[in-house]
Amino acid sequence: MDNPICWFELPVVDIERAVRFYETVFGVTLRRESCGGHPMAIFPYAEPQPSGALVQMPQLEPRDNGTLVYLDGGEDLNLALGRVKAAGGEVAMEKTDIGQDIGFIALFMDTEGNRVGLYSKH
Repeated sequence: MDNPICWFELPVVDIERAVRFYETVFGVTLRRESCGGHPMAIFPYAEPQPSGALVQMPQLEPRDNGTLVYLDGGEDLNLALGRVKAAGGEVAMEKTDIGQDIGFIALFMDTEGNRVGLYSKH
């Protein structure tokens, strides 16, 4: 196993609202698709790196206390955290040094009610 992560899905209630939020926070365009008739928006990635998607399905519900996914926060987590607030999300944990030159993390709540992490080396 080269990498334990191959795919992730963040459940959403309103795909349009969620896409606007994530595109604003990360300054990217998500690719719209459908899987089994359910709308999805896939995060950009370069093969063979893993990726993930926002998924709107009745059997999936956003959670603030389940599995925690950390997304790449770029060079400075404070920039992404500022965009979280501007896009309608909430910062749950400010940029925090995790020590031993490992990097920094932060947590936010998206517009759908998911708790999501950010990671940056600096």
